[in-house]
Amino acid sequence: MVPVLSYPSAEAERFFSVVTGRQVAVDPEVEKGVQEILEAVRREGDDALVRFTRRFDAPDFSSHQMTVPPEEIDRAYAVADPSLVDVIRRARDNIFAFHEHQKQSSWFITRSNGCYMGQLVQPVAAAGLYVPGGQGGETPLVSTVLMTAVPAVVAGVSDIAMVSPPRRDGSLNPYLLVAAREAGVHRIHPIGSAWAVAALAFGTQSVRAVDVLVGPGNIYVSVAKKLVAGRVGLDGLAGPSEVVVVADHSADPNFVAADLLSQAEHDPMASAVCITDDTHMAEKVLAALETQTAELARQDIARRALARYGAIVQTSTLEEAMVVANRLAPEHLELLVEDPWALLPSVRHAGAVFMGAHTPEALGDYFAGPNHVLPTSGTARFASALSVETFLKKTTLLAYSEKAFERDAAAVMALASLERLDAHARSVQVRMASRSHGRV
Repeated sequence: MVPVLSYPSAEAERFFSVVTGRQVAVDPEVEKGVQEILEAVRREGDDALVRFTRRFDAPDFSSHQMTVPPEEIDRAYAVADPSLVDVIRRARDNIFAFHEHQKQSSWFITRSNGCYMGQLVQPVAAAGLYVPGGQGGETPLVSTVLMTAVPAVVAGVSDIAMVSPPRRDGSLNPYLLVAAREAGVHRIHPIGSAWAVAALAFGTQSVRAVDVLVGPGNIYVSVAKKLVAGRVGLDGLAGPSEVVVVADHSADPNFVAADLLSQAEHDPMASAVCITDDTHMAEKVLAALETQTAELARQDIARRALARYGAIVQTSTLEEAMVVANRLAPEHLELLVEDPWALLPSVRHAGAVFMGAHTPEALGDYFAGPNHVLPTSGTARFASALSVETFLKKTTLLAYSEKAFERDAAAVMALASLERLDAHARSVQVRMASRSHGRV
């Protein structure tokens, strides 16, 4: 099911190349079709949203359903299991507690002779959250609602919109509505796919445009986000899910196998890799994988993912294992070792790190508090998790006194002249001339 590779070796190098280079290939026809959808929404507004939603999601959808009214959310609470609502609230509170520490403040510094500078930190005015429908709306991805909404609320965004594909009757799953209200979403639009992205980017009669758009989606959502980048800010383009588990002699192979499968069941493009310095671990993990995969409802997907993008990599030392982990720069990195804190300084590239035998990745996905919208496909080399900062913008501030201006004027004119930007130099020169004539 899963190849066992020695490191270093040519086979391991080929596998690394496949995993780090894996992307969902975008058919040019798909991109062309998405572009046509974006243009239709830009031109026609709500009419296009209704047309596409009727065609792909809800046959009887109307413009009157474009925004979920408060009373529909009230009804969602009436049908939701109170114990699950309680779990949603507990998860929300954990996520709030974590993201509160990401708040940023404006700052100012003063230099000598009256030069003041600083940075204003402010939230964007409006944010859009894309929440996938999940098997026709019958598998509500409430964790995505919480993970995308909470950092926007903490940032202070005053207009938070959520979009999600509707069910066949045009409604959204009650648990999505409950999660949205609990997290602080201000408006909910039951629309999905590329036309929902277009609505948030361009605005329509019923859907106000936003400044930042976040959240995962299928290939049509990802392509649409790529095409509207620059008009709105993005959290990134989600790729296939991935996990790397570093395991030593102390690791329970059943834990390792379970955590590999927790990613492999996502989709056939998912990657699940175990890296170990224990010569006996590979055999144990392979046996555990076979047993546990047979018990999964999504075992066909998991088997395909493991066969294409899964591996057990055998290294000589844990230090060597960390070299491999950093090369893969995974979305999720688990350290199932005797002393995970000793390995932490070696982590250079990972979306999120999970420490020790009792910290499975699923804790981070749903409940613990850190965000589960993470960089994929090796982008952890330069990208970070969705955070409060995603919803903030920073404006620099500068104020010079007359004395400070006089001190720096000659230097500015010299640099402007060097770059042959005469008007820049003149904007300083005229002030100097004015001062010499006593008018300032």
